[in-house]
Amino acid sequence: MAAPKRGRKPSGSQGYPGRALAVILLAIVALTGGMFLSGHTTPRLGIDLAGGTSITLTAKSDQSNAINKTNMDTAVGIIERRVNGLGVSEAEVQTQGDRNIIVNIPKGTDSEQAEKQVGTTAQLYFRPVLAEVANTPPVSPSPSSSPSGKASSPASPSSTASTGTTSTTSPSPSSSTQGRAVTDALKSGSSTTPTAPASAPPSAPASAPATTPAAPGSTLDTSIPADLQAKLAALDCSDKEARANLNLKAKPTDKIVACSQDGRAKYALGPSAVDGKNVKKAAAQYDTQSGNGWVVTLSFDGTGSKDFSKITSQLSQQQPPNNQFAIVLDNEVVSAPSVNQTLSGSAEIYGSFTQESAQDLSNVLSYGSLPLTFDKSDVTKVSAAVGGEQLHGGIIAGAVGLALVMLYLIAYYRGLSFVAILSLVVSAILTYEIMTLLGPAIGFALNLPAVCGAIVAIGITADSFIVFFERIRDELREGRSLQPAVARGWPRARRTILVSDFVSFLSAAVLFIVSVGKVQGFAFTLGLTTLLDVAVVFLFTKPLMTILARKKFYAGGHPWSGLDPRALGVTPPLRRTRRSAGRTDVKEA
Repeated sequence: MAAPKRGRKPSGSQGYPGRALAVILLAIVALTGGMFLSGHTTPRLGIDLAGGTSITLTAKSDQSNAINKTNMDTAVGIIERRVNGLGVSEAEVQTQGDRNIIVNIPKGTDSEQAEKQVGTTAQLYFRPVLAEVANTPPVSPSPSSSPSGKASSPASPSSTASTGTTSTTSPSPSSSTQGRAVTDALKSGSSTTPTAPASAPPSAPASAPATTPAAPGSTLDTSIPADLQAKLAALDCSDKEARANLNLKAKPTDKIVACSQDGRAKYALGPSAVDGKNVKKAAAQYDTQSGNGWVVTLSFDGTGSKDFSKITSQLSQQQPPNNQFAIVLDNEVVSAPSVNQTLSGSAEIYGSFTQESAQDLSNVLSYGSLPLTFDKSDVTKVSAAVGGEQLHGGIIAGAVGLALVMLYLIAYYRGLSFVAILSLVVSAILTYEIMTLLGPAIGFALNLPAVCGAIVAIGITADSFIVFFERIRDELREGRSLQPAVARGWPRARRTILVSDFVSFLSAAVLFIVSVGKVQGFAFTLGLTTLLDVAVVFLFTKPLMTILARKKFYAGGHPWSGLDPRALGVTPPLRRTRRSAGRTDVKEA
């Protein structure tokens, strides 16, 4: 007689459920340790919950094909670096649609400074000055506090200038330099001694600027076309709207007219000699040696150094005002210093800068020009009080949803609800810890739509438990005891749970890809909690149910276990005795 075959021990969590529970416990401990080690014990909140400023930038361009994904992505990267340059490490910059960029800046940041930084195009060019005249009508002579540091109105052309001119706090008409404020200057990083001043010839009236002949042997074109002279005469730099629409269609190779940042002077400028894209680095520094105060230092790359040396060599041969070099930022002249010698690949801009204005200018120069021009179509500021109210409302909504699910589970599943509630608690702990760690890791911010996604996930997680419990009950109705019912019901429930969670995750992934803005927070949270649902059901719910199936309270079908055979409609099978079987045989015979 052959020996009976020994049955194989069930694999996985069925045979060793304690191992799976140990894995989920270790994961919770590790994530908790990571939270405290990183110093982040609460999730990072979005603008709508924590308060802050949300800025919507809309791209505009004369060429429709210029507004494309490549340029928009480039702009996002530049704006993000600018905002981070302000010391904001938790800002969100992302595209919305095909021409909008959303910038969310949390509370604790100077919103006015941030608005200025993100909206500045920062198209920087270095152009030779063809003519410089005072703006008409005249403006108030009070000192300007603009970052350019111009503190006097353009005046007498008989004044002198030199590279490295120092500032003056009480300018007069005789203290200007070729019709410009002497508080603006640019000096070479390699030049330490200011050159001797050169006298300037008389200039023409503002309405008809004179064209200074080019120096003999110079290749610099200093001529001013008649149409450019007419534009310069008609330009009113005190008209902000006119200044905003100036040179919108101009190319770097065109001759243009421009205003100083304070609107006191207007210029005719030659084609761009050095592109701002060739600025390798810009930094704000406090100059203690020469007493210039806050300055902005520039260094150029290889191409920029070569172009810078070439143009300064040409300018040094010119007579005023054609020896001036205009630094043009977003169609406004930041500074127009004189050049009396060939300069190298580094420079310094100084004037009546404050620390903030110097840092702003160095910031936009360091991170480059935006490929497109943007308008601020919307600026929304959310106070911390309003954000706190929304967060409070979201927490209440989540608590109410969780309580309703628990009440339903207790009423319908009784003892089995213990398994479901513990599983929900484990899922909530994992979700909280992962969201907290994702904040410093990838910049994830919990906003109101994300809270909604977490609330919806409660139902998805509970649905997995219900599928598993109903499969177990189906097996009990077929007459099996609890342990075999759990073992046989799990494979069938597992397939259903995986298919259901796959559909939910696929929906969340598609929504995350095609949506923009805060809707992505909902999709991300929904996808994350769906993945956690799979982990919790496989590593916690199933092993825990396997262990409880061995307990008398559940295995014996206690009325409060949720597995009572009478409540499930299970009819005990009829036992046939030998006597009744024999009588049947006689009758049949």
